[in-house]
Amino acid sequence: MNINHAILHVFDFASCVDVVSEAELDLSNKQTRNYVTTHARRALTNIDNSPASFSQDSLFADELRAYYAGQRDFVGLSAQIAEFIGSELGHQDKPASTDVLVIDFEEAPEMRAGDADDEQAAAVFAGRAKRYLAVLLLESKQAYMHEVGRADDGSVRNSIARHYAILPNPSQKVASYAVVELGSMAVLLCDKPRSISGEERLVIADGLLQCRVEASGKEVIEAVTRIVEEVAEEYGANTAVALSKAKAHVAESAEEDEYLAPWDMAADVFEDEPLQKRFEEAVAHEQLPERVAVEKKVAQRVAKNHKIRTDTGIEITFPSEYSNSSEFIEFVNAPNGLIQIELKNIGSIENR
Repeated sequence: MNINHAILHVFDFASCVDVVSEAELDLSNKQTRNYVTTHARRALTNIDNSPASFSQDSLFADELRAYYAGQRDFVGLSAQIAEFIGSELGHQDKPASTDVLVIDFEEAPEMRAGDADDEQAAAVFAGRAKRYLAVLLLESKQAYMHEVGRADDGSVRNSIARHYAILPNPSQKVASYAVVELGSMAVLLCDKPRSISGEERLVIADGLLQCRVEASGKEVIEAVTRIVEEVAEEYGANTAVALSKAKAHVAESAEEDEYLAPWDMAADVFEDEPLQKRFEEAVAHEQLPERVAVEKKVAQRVAKNHKIRTDTGIEITFPSEYSNSSEFIEFVNAPNGLIQIELKNIGSIENR
């Protein structure tokens, strides 16, 4: 990842001090650069990201196009962004001090194995780098720190003081941000409703970007698996088998074309037609999209494995794909109404 520009604007509502920076962050400072790079990478790759598209009358989209074409400068655009966000946040019922971090960065696609050793392939991948503009709202938090001072008699005295302008650590998730790919104007964002002038509003999506937010891949997966479990329970089917089959379908779909079509899942999860029909009715009622993008990393995090816990306290985690075959694990309904789980073809057991 290459950071082209970064700037930080401060809105401290506790002390009523707002500072719109007139100069970019010093990226030659290693700590500063690492902080900015980490947050940019986390924002770009967060599995909670929702795709969005600008409305036709979005004024901010026009400003971004002008910036990408070299008709606007970075500092001026970032100041315009910060002033709008600061004004909106200042009208919150309970304003929280927030810094606005704006980043212009480039990210090259991941190279396949062996391409790094091929100079020509490496050059091609470098030429495919995409350029992004990210806007992150870094809410300040309170923290206690030591302070060194002197007592009335002149002796050195250490004390404890509370500070209010502590930025999120690089390892922490940021609750509100947007990342725009400047070439395609594709948007990824995470935002939370805020009460502004008595009205619930998404400051970034509705206010700044003026865009339409779509369901994220993770949200669709969670909705689909919930529906599968509800349908299985309604018809007395084994929910563990149904859920593991649903996750296996998600993982396979993401592996093949990085898309998930919820409507195509019914036949893979449920053998009986009444359950398939009930599942499709539930999907239609939830108004899930016919097709949603699901990155492989999202599918791997959410659907690669399935974990169950029995009423006897036994926990088992197994690859979701095993649900489609009885070669390694099998669920059997015993005549007494209980469930038997059989683990098969085990070569060794490792204590964890």
